[in-house]
Amino acid sequence: MTGQVRTVDGRVAGRRGQQTRQKLLDCLSEMLSSSPYRDVKVIDVARKAGTSPATFYQYFPDVEGAVLELADQMVTEGAELTEVVQGRTWVGKAGWQTAQELVEGFLEFWRRNDAILRVVDLGAAEGDKRFAKLRTKILSSVNSSLSDSVAGLQAKGKVDKDVNPAAIAGALVAMLAAVASHQKGFVSSGVKQAEVKPTLALLVYLGVTGKKPTK
Repeated sequence: MTGQVRTVDGRVAGRRGQQTRQKLLDCLSEMLSSSPYRDVKVIDVARKAGTSPATFYQYFPDVEGAVLELADQMVTEGAELTEVVQGRTWVGKAGWQTAQELVEGFLEFWRRNDAILRVVDLGAAEGDKRFAKLRTKILSSVNSSLSDSVAGLQAKGKVDKDVNPAAIAGALVAMLAAVASHQKGFVSSGVKQAEVKPTLALLVYLGVTGKKPTK
C-alpha cells in the first residue's frame, strides 16, 4: 500500500501496520466469497489473518467499515473500465470490437469482484447511502464514457438527434450490471457465457449506434 494509512484513533500506521491492515482486508474478501456477509464476524477475520480482534479494531470500526474500504478500493479498479470505451470508435468492424471488449471487461470485472459487489448491491438495496454512493461511482465512469460516445455520434449525424445520450448510457450500463450479477444464474439455467457475451455486445452496439454491427 502507498500513502498514509491511519488507525481508527488517527495514528499513522507504519509499514508493518499497513501490511497487517491489508492482510485483514484480503482475508475478509476471501471469507465474503464463501460466507454470507451477515455471518462474517470480526473474530473470524482476525483469526484467519493470524491476529487478534483488538488488532482488527485498530484499523476498522467493524466488519461493515472494512467492507466499505474493500468497496472503495474496487471503485478505483472499476474506473479502468472507461479505457475500454473512452476515445474508441463505434463505426464499422472496429465499433463491433469496442462493444465486445466493453462486455468482456464488464463481465470480468464483476466476476473478479463478485463477493464485494454482492454486499454493495445488498447495502444499496437496503437504502444504505454509503453503499448506494459506491455503486454509483463504480458504474458512473462507464456511464459517462458511453454517454459521450452516443453524443459524439449524434453530433456527426449518425444517431437520431432526439435520442438522450445519458438515458441510453444509463439503460445499457444498468443492463450490463444486471446481467453481470446474474452470471452464475445463466450457467445454472444452461445458458453458456459464450452465448451471453455476443448477445450483450449486440444490444450494446444497437443501443449506442442504432444500427446492426458490421462483423
